[in-house]
Amino acid sequence: MTAVLDKSERLESILSNVRTLGPTLRKRAPEAEKAGRHSDETIAELDAAGVFNIGSPAEYGGDELTVRQQLDVIIEVSKWDGSAGWTTWVAASTNWLPAGCGPKIIEEVYAPKWVGPRVAGSSHFPASKGKARRTDGGWIISGGPWTFGSDSLWAPYTNLGCIVDEGDGKFLLGVQVPREDLRFLDDWDVAGMRATGSVSIMLHGEELFVPEYRCVDFRDVTSATIESGLEGSLWKAPSLGWAFSLMAGMSIGIAEGALDRFLERSEGRPIRGTTYTNQREAPLTHLMLSEVHSKIQSAKLMCQANADETDRLGALKAAGTPADPEYMQKFSARVLAETAYAAKWCAEAIELLQRNSGATAIMSFDPIQRSWRDARVITLHGALNLEALSENWGRLMAGMQPHNFAGITTLDRFAPVALKAA
Repeated sequence: MTAVLDKSERLESILSNVRTLGPTLRKRAPEAEKAGRHSDETIAELDAAGVFNIGSPAEYGGDELTVRQQLDVIIEVSKWDGSAGWTTWVAASTNWLPAGCGPKIIEEVYAPKWVGPRVAGSSHFPASKGKARRTDGGWIISGGPWTFGSDSLWAPYTNLGCIVDEGDGKFLLGVQVPREDLRFLDDWDVAGMRATGSVSIMLHGEELFVPEYRCVDFRDVTSATIESGLEGSLWKAPSLGWAFSLMAGMSIGIAEGALDRFLERSEGRPIRGTTYTNQREAPLTHLMLSEVHSKIQSAKLMCQANADETDRLGALKAAGTPADPEYMQKFSARVLAETAYAAKWCAEAIELLQRNSGATAIMSFDPIQRSWRDARVITLHGALNLEALSENWGRLMAGMQPHNFAGITTLDRFAPVALKAA
């Protein structure tokens, strides 16, 4: 009971810190967009606020908040700056990478003092351009670029996806590489989430030797088959529930921030083409606000429930009574589809707010236009293909198996043998 209270108190402290830092994050956002990355000062202040420690192991001084508590932090940061919310989400939701690689990697990542995110990940989808081949004592990696390296500019390690082809079927290898062995390209020229600095990554040379312990079959990482040695139930929680419940927090926070901004700027503003001299008092505004609220609230309640369920499943597994594979497969498919819907609804809510904000809302200094762009980027994330995720979840609802595909979001690994497609 004491530990639960301590975590609740720590959560409130972090949220208070973020609210204090928030106006500064919003003020710096235009300059950070131009630079294509957060300033080192911003990273240090986010670290001091505690946001990069929310999902780190207690054994190494981490706060190890529940997934549901981590969601609250992601939402609060994202209210002020979507890019800062993305950076915080990646820092929290990639903790399962080192945990899934075993005790030696965990020690390497979390034991040293560090300001900023602890680990980043890049190219963990089958389209990875990285390659790996076995050698004495480890692996030789080559290729690249490894794309969408969110947090890699500030993390001491980046886990790179590398394809292995040894003649009996390709598989993905997760390779933990220190930042000094990496070269970061200046290629992050995008429509939204510009300050995340999610650049592409290359090696300094054509090849790099990586010792055996830093290279893990990614199927073992996603399935958590390697014992981490960490005690908390967080480390038994399903990685998809953890990563994607938190991902939805970005969309929710950005939408809530846009709503706050709209309410601030609408007081006393006339509506062109009508006799309304105060937008806040116009019935058409009230109807729009109700719809915006309903979209955001629907997304929030759904994703809070998914975060709670992720924590419950982690506790069950930690107690030695894990949920059965069929349920885990359905939960994983559902949380992916619902995260995509949450992103869609929140983006639509922001578009309503922007459409009712007049021409000023297209100005680069206005946070609403940034919210609009940032929210749409989330809907375009490679793991949030709404139609594909909806079909897979619908197939399971109809008693069929989902498509058999590889990568972080693969679903067939959860299916019991009797249900696996041929």
